Amino acid sequence: MTTIRVRTAALITLTALATVTIAPVVSATPKGIDWGPCPAGSPPGYDCAELQVPLSYQDPGGPRITIALGRLPATDRKHKRGTLFTNPGGPGNPGRFSEFQTESLHRQFDIVGFDPRGVGASTPVRCFASEAETEPLKRVLGQFPITVEQETRHLADVREVAASCGRNAGPLLGHLSTTNVARDLDKLRQAAGEPHLRYYGLSYGTYLGEVYANLFPQRVGALALDAVDDPVAWSTGHRPDDANVPFSTRLGGFRDADRALQAFLDTCAADVRCAFREPGTDLRAKYDGILDRLEATPGALTYQEVIRRTHNALTDEANSPALAEFLQAATKSVTSKAIVTPFDSALGGGGTICADTTNPRDPAAWAKAAREADREGRGFGSYDTYLSLPCAFWPASDPARHTGPWNRPTAPILLLANGKGDPETPYAGAKRTERILGNARLLTLDAWGHGAANRSKCVDAALDAYLTYGRLPARGTVCAPDQKPFDPR
Repeated sequence: MTTIRVRTAALITLTALATVTIAPVVSATPKGIDWGPCPAGSPPGYDCAELQVPLSYQDPGGPRITIALGRLPATDRKHKRGTLFTNPGGPGNPGRFSEFQTESLHRQFDIVGFDPRGVGASTPVRCFASEAETEPLKRVLGQFPITVEQETRHLADVREVAASCGRNAGPLLGHLSTTNVARDLDKLRQAAGEPHLRYYGLSYGTYLGEVYANLFPQRVGALALDAVDDPVAWSTGHRPDDANVPFSTRLGGFRDADRALQAFLDTCAADVRCAFREPGTDLRAKYDGILDRLEATPGALTYQEVIRRTHNALTDEANSPALAEFLQAATKSVTSKAIVTPFDSALGGGGTICADTTNPRDPAAWAKAAREADREGRGFGSYDTYLSLPCAFWPASDPARHTGPWNRPTAPILLLANGKGDPETPYAGAKRTERILGNARLLTLDAWGHGAANRSKCVDAALDAYLTYGRLPARGTVCAPDQKPFDPR
C-alpha cells in the first residue's frame, strides 16, 4: 500500500496566471462518468474523466464548474465489488491519481480520486494576474516570523496575497468550503452508480469525510479516516474563546510535533546508526543549542529552516536517518541536502481553510498565539500558527460552511486511524473525534508520523477488512509499526 502524506493546513494555492472559467448551465443531474484516456504525462494505468457540478448548491441551476477525476480500475473486472473514493488531504492537494491502495483493494475496487474544486485540473482558483503578484507569496511560503521586523514584513506580504486573490479569483472564491467539496463528492458517488459511499481520506481528507457523514449519514457505506482532524477544533473550536485563537493553533499539532521530536531523540540516543547521537550528551539540549545559536545569529541556515525541515521529517519515521544527518550538520551551521517530503510542494487550500474555519480578525492574535504555542512546542507552535494567517485578511466567505452537528448517527461505524505522535493531526484530537462523531471507532498506531496506512501490516489489514467487508478491529486495538525508525528501507 502507498499513501500520500500531506500537510493539514497548507497556505494558498499558487496557480497559473489566468482567470477562472465558469461553465454554462447544464443539467443538474449526473448522467454517469465518461471515462477515457488521461492527458499526456499522467501516471500509467489510470483512466480520466470530468464531471460538472454546481458552483453553488444553493443555486443548483446556476453556473457550473468542472471536477477532474482519475480511476485506477479494479484488476479483477469479473468480480469487482464497487468503487472506492479517496482524498489525499491538504486541503489543496490534487487527488485524482490516488496512490492509496492495497493489492486486495486494487483487485476488487475501482479506486477513484479527484482534484477538489479550486485545485489542479478541476476548475481552479487563480489568485495572480502577473508574475510580479506572486512575489509576496514566494517570500512567505514555508516561513514564519520570529522578530518584530519579520512580523511586519510577513503580515504585509500575506495581506497582499489575500488581496490578489480578492482581485483575481472571481466567484469560485466564495464557494470553496468543505461542505461544497462534500456535495461534489456525493455527485461523484451518484454518477458512479454507487448507492453508498466507500471512502478513504487522509488528514484533511478526514475532515471531508466527517462533513460528508453529517450531511449524508444515510449514504455512508464505509468511511476510513486516517490521521484524524477534530472537526470541532477545525471549524469553530470547543469554547467561545476559541474564536480568538487561529484555527491552526486550535488543532494542537505542535504538541505532538514536540512529542514526536522527543521520541526521535530518545530513539537516536539508543541507536548507533543515528548520526546525531553523541554518548553522554542530552540530545534535546544539543538540539536546543542549534536553535539558540540560529535565533541569535542566523546565517545561510536559519532557525525557521531547522524547524521546517525537522517538522516535515517527523511526518514519517522513515525520515529518521536523513533528519539525524541534517541536525548533525546544523550543529556546525553547515546546510545539508534537503529532506525530501511531499510537504515541500503542498501549497494549496487557503481558500478552503478560511471558508471552513472561525479565526480572529485581528492579525496581532497570530503573534500572541504563536508565542504561547511555542511554550509547548518550541518553533513548532509558530510554524503551525502562521499557516492560517491569510484568514485574517481573506476577502471571501462561504455561506454553505458546515459548523455542526457532528454527531449524526451512521449505520456503519466509521473507522478512524491515528498514530500516537502525529505532528499534523494530534492523537488527542483523534480520541476526541471518536467521541464527537455519531458512530466511530479508533485504531491506534504506536508510532510517530503522519498517517497510519502503509506503515503497519496490522493497520493495512484492518483497512482492508473494513473497506471490503465492513469488519472493524476490536475496540482499543493498538498496532505496532513494521520497522524501527533507523532500519534500512
